[in-house]
Amino acid sequence: MIRRGSRQLLAVLTALCWLAPAAAALDAQRLSGEDLALLSGAMARLVPLIDARKQQGTACLLTWDELYAPLDEPQRAFLDAFRKLRGAELGSTAHYFGDSAGGANLVPVGSQHTLKDGERVPIDTQFLPRPVAEAYERMMRAMERELGRRLLVESGYRSPAYQLYLFLYYLPNHDHSIRETNRFVALPGHSEHGNPARQAIDFINEAGVNGEDHPEEFEALPEYRWLTERAGDFGFALSYPRDNAYNTAFEPWHWHYRGPAAEP
Repeated sequence: MIRRGSRQLLAVLTALCWLAPAAAALDAQRLSGEDLALLSGAMARLVPLIDARKQQGTACLLTWDELYAPLDEPQRAFLDAFRKLRGAELGSTAHYFGDSAGGANLVPVGSQHTLKDGERVPIDTQFLPRPVAEAYERMMRAMERELGRRLLVESGYRSPAYQLYLFLYYLPNHDHSIRETNRFVALPGHSEHGNPARQAIDFINEAGVNGEDHPEEFEALPEYRWLTERAGDFGFALSYPRDNAYNTAFEPWHWHYRGPAAEP
């Protein structure tokens, strides 16, 4: 005879066994038809959540509980499978920092606007760890003095939960290939955006050039040339130069904070 507690335990173990194949079945080359359906269903529920959080200015602070809340059990298992992936298994040598939220001492960057199709539009609220925000402001004051321009923060801190959402969001752009998407969007736990100890900033200039679709456009900016000469003075370094060792696409807009540096 099985006791009530034992029956409950058996039910849980049975459910876990049923979910395990789904977690192990992810095809890194291209998602299967079943997984494409799970992705579609999950994004139908997550996009409205993220849109609402963007309106509130808190999308980048999304927690795991908030990400999972609108999903059903198969969709949650689908996300769990992505959380178990490691970049090294996909041909990337990017560091794994861990997927727990680490957004202590974050401060908002402030109101920012750029141009899009000739119209002045706001940038979604961004956050940076206080020391990084202060170093960024020192660097921008110097750029304005020397160049008469400044760069804006298009993306600062991103929680690992929000990072996973972005990975899923951009999968269709790369034929639903996990391996290829990973060259352009880090898996949760692998992104410098979610690691305040090595905090990344994605820059965009005041005219709206961010290089996302055409890196050479950002590379050609006077602001980029200034960064290559002066960013190190303020503690920032280019994360993914051309032909980098991480098997990551060239990202001239993506710089990380490596530590205090004295302003000249």
